[in-house]
Amino acid sequence: MNVKQYLDATYLKTASQAGLSEAENLVVVKEAIAEAIAESFKLIMIRPEYVALAKELITKANSTLLIGTVIDFPEGKSNLETKIKEANEAIENGADDLDFVCNYEAFKNGDTTLVKEEILIGTQIGLAHNKTVKWIIEVAALSDKEIIQLSALIKNVVMSNFKEENYSAVFVKSSTGFFKTKDNLPNGATIPAIIMMLENASPLPVKAAGGVRSYDEAIEMIRLGVKRIGTSAAKAIANGENTSNQY
Repeated sequence: MNVKQYLDATYLKTASQAGLSEAENLVVVKEAIAEAIAESFKLIMIRPEYVALAKELITKANSTLLIGTVIDFPEGKSNLETKIKEANEAIENGADDLDFVCNYEAFKNGDTTLVKEEILIGTQIGLAHNKTVKWIIEVAALSDKEIIQLSALIKNVVMSNFKEENYSAVFVKSSTGFFKTKDNLPNGATIPAIIMMLENASPLPVKAAGGVRSYDEAIEMIRLGVKRIGTSAAKAIANGENTSNQY
């Protein structure tokens, strides 16, 4: 099994979050892109402000590495107009994958109309430009029942409004990796959460993001049925090493 083709190498920290200057953080971003190119990973997942840079470096290297970025990250609370603006800018800058943070707080508060609309419009924008769309549901913020319901809601919106040939390009994704949990509980993908997502999002694919820290854990996720894995330790995982990285 070529685990590298499941790995979305990820670096989503701002300079302040990383404790670096803007110039230092830019160096880290460039190193992450270069590593993803050299290791032949599926995709590099970076913040929107670095997408154009990634496109330039990937083109220069004649690489097939895909570029993913996040929309309305990490809380997903912005209005639909903001999500649309960010998505269109990412497309213009050369992004291949658009990872929207679903407004899970609105969902938890019962505003399913708002959530359905953003899923519909965001997915329409992505598919109209031949992009892959992922909806981050933030499993650590949800109860088991809510994970099941939100996964099913996304599936139902997609199946009701798009052709079957598009289903494989619309993912349900577990986590941002930035949600703060109480008592140091997991804030990313767990086996129970992923199983619930797989059972209720199908036929849409699932991406496990956050908490996959070893080759064995990655293989376990793949065997469960996930199609993509987001991790900031892609190289270590591909080399069969364990890592203490939180995402």
